[in-house]
Amino acid sequence: MTEKTQAIRYLEAQGIPYEVLRYPESLRDAVEVAAAIGRPPESVFKTLVVLPEVSGKKPILAMLPANAQLDLKRLAAAAGAKKLRMATQREAEQLTGLQVGGISALALLNRRFEQFLDESAAEQGHICVSAGRRGIQIRIATGELIRLTHAKSAGIATVPPDRNVTDGPR
Repeated sequence: MTEKTQAIRYLEAQGIPYEVLRYPESLRDAVEVAAAIGRPPESVFKTLVVLPEVSGKKPILAMLPANAQLDLKRLAAAAGAKKLRMATQREAEQLTGLQVGGISALALLNRRFEQFLDESAAEQGHICVSAGRRGIQIRIATGELIRLTHAKSAGIATVPPDRNVTDGPR
């Protein structure tokens, strides 16, 4: 039995169907996580913490496929920000209270984050996201994830030719 994370407890309380997928906690690369849970990398979404250069603006959670890179310029345009930067591992963990590799939009619903989901998620009926702890992914209907997180859909990711690139704190 999987220990229930805050995200899992929330989904259960809301009566939302989900599937728990486990992988070795030592894995940090999102493409490797996708392989470990037997899912294509375009259906496993990592969550990155991004900070606006202007103080007082909300931090951003950017969800994008495991095999993609975040395009900060595209995200800035979608967020109406002049300039954004990736949070350091320390900043990401301090802001979220979660370890890098286990950052989950579903575990941060009551926090002050603006949330963006790469538009490629619309091509997937279900996607996998972190359950809020390293080693546990949740497979959930894409529409439910959007409804719960109020994530805005935008073209924020690019997939490099080798499709094995990941970036930044998840």
